[in-house]
Amino acid sequence: MPIDIRKQAATVIRRLKKEYPDAHCALNHTNAFELLIATILSAQCTDARVNIVTADLFRKYCGPEAFVSVAQTELERDIHSTGFFRNKARNIQAACRRILDVYGGQVPKTMDDLLSLGGVARKTANVVMGNAFGIASGVVVDTHVSRLAQRLGLTNNKTPEKIEKDLEQAVPKKNWIMLPHWLISHGRAICIARSPKCLECVLADICPSKKLFFPDNPTKTK
Repeated sequence: MPIDIRKQAATVIRRLKKEYPDAHCALNHTNAFELLIATILSAQCTDARVNIVTADLFRKYCGPEAFVSVAQTELERDIHSTGFFRNKARNIQAACRRILDVYGGQVPKTMDDLLSLGGVARKTANVVMGNAFGIASGVVVDTHVSRLAQRLGLTNNKTPEKIEKDLEQAVPKKNWIMLPHWLISHGRAICIARSPKCLECVLADICPSKKLFFPDNPTKTK
């Protein structure tokens, strides 16, 4: 029997909300600008590593002016451990210049404006819109969200753009901001990429992928 996607999504949200009541954005930040920089740095890098780097970075660079006034090579050294440091440094400085030149030094609050900044695609824009401004402009799709959405039968698509559209149709808009946090928390704790802990999973009884990993074992339900 085909899965009722909206019913499936509602059950997933209800259970994960209970399981991870403290789920939140894992990138440390105190304002929209810091979140923007941290999210750019998080590409192909763990949030834990980004938080280590930004702890010093945000003390050294207190705003867009500071980022554009330094030599790119120095910024590269400061963010080196996050990987792809040359592209990230170039994108950060380009974003900061545009923020200063076009937006009066303030991070813009619309999707189109955010997408005009260097290094900003939909994932980054959605992170900033949702977590800094509380605006549900879309659903953040990272590797955890992508993996869990597919495993739970919420999408059959593979690309972030198409997965986001499927989740927007399946999930009420009021849950767009928090859904990624719940999925990411579950992806890190239980639904691990290579060895998911299906026997400990609160979604095992409704997960169509569970039988791929534990075909003959009982499930845990809540």
